[in-house]
Amino acid sequence: MTTDEKKAIPEHIDDKLFTVKYKCDEQTHLKPNQQDCKNCAEKQCTIVCPANVYEFDKEQDKLLVGFENCLECGACRIICPAGTLDWKYPKSGCGVTFKYG
Repeated sequence: MTTDEKKAIPEHIDDKLFTVKYKCDEQTHLKPNQQDCKNCAEKQCTIVCPANVYEFDKEQDKLLVGFENCLECGACRIICPAGTLDWKYPKSGCGVTFKYG
């Protein structure tokens, strides 16, 4: 990586997320068990996800999943206290592409 390329790498997470490309599949690769999510007191996935993929909507009483923003890091699967988040990599040709490696 050249010096100019190093200088071009953003420092703030929101700026870094802007450099990520995502090719959406027709179906989500993230399938939380909604009943477990309702019963989860801490909703840790909404905190740990660096791309803010998860949001718990109190009015709908369900976890909303913006899978098109997923960085495929697996933090949500690891942190889920119920261990029932069905998480798979997107099918071949879909998913995240990082600009800087």
